Parts: sequence; C-alpha cells; structure tokens
Amino acid sequence: MDISVSELKSKMEDKEDFVLLDVRELYEYDEFNLGGRLIPLGEIMSQLDTISVDKNKEIVVYCRSGNRSAMAKQILQQSGYTQVRNLLGGIMDWEASFGQSRP
Repeated sequence: MDISVSELKSKMEDKEDFVLLDVRELYEYDEFNLGGRLIPLGEIMSQLDTISVDKNKEIVVYCRSGNRSAMAKQILQQSGYTQVRNLLGGIMDWEASFGQSRP
C-alpha cells in the first residue's frame, strides 16, 4: 500500500521507525529533500544490502513525482522487502501541500 504526503508527514512528526529512501539524483536532493537516505534509482541494485537488514521493516521511497520511486518499490519487493511504500506524488505533492518545510 502506498502512502500520501500527509500520512508521511505524520509518521515523521511521530518519529515512527521506518526507512526513508530518496531515489532521485544528487542535484535534486541538494535542491530540497525530506531527510531520507539518498540512493539514486540507478544505484538501488548495487546498494540493496545496505538498505535494511530486516526485510520486513517498513520502507518509504520517494522521488520527484512518484514514477522512479514506483520502480524502486518494485525492485525492492522483488528483492524480498515486504513493506515498501511509494510516496504518492513525490516531492511535487509534498511541496504543493507543505512548501519546502520538513517535519
């Protein structure tokens, strides 16, 4: 099940325990990010073993619009991660809803 920007914001404010993964490129991350760990989509396969030891841990992936993170979600699920959620609308929806503020 995917996640909305408002649900993600609540999870972050409540300091819930999950992995936040940004799959954009470094220049995009440098412009604005939500504090997630940067692993560009093209590097996901080579970084799989560094994402989480627990393949049942919740992972939220995001990108600019939700397309690259949807691909990252598929890769992670095919690699055995069971609770992967894509941020619907990505950074674009976050900025439309909350501007460039982070919880």
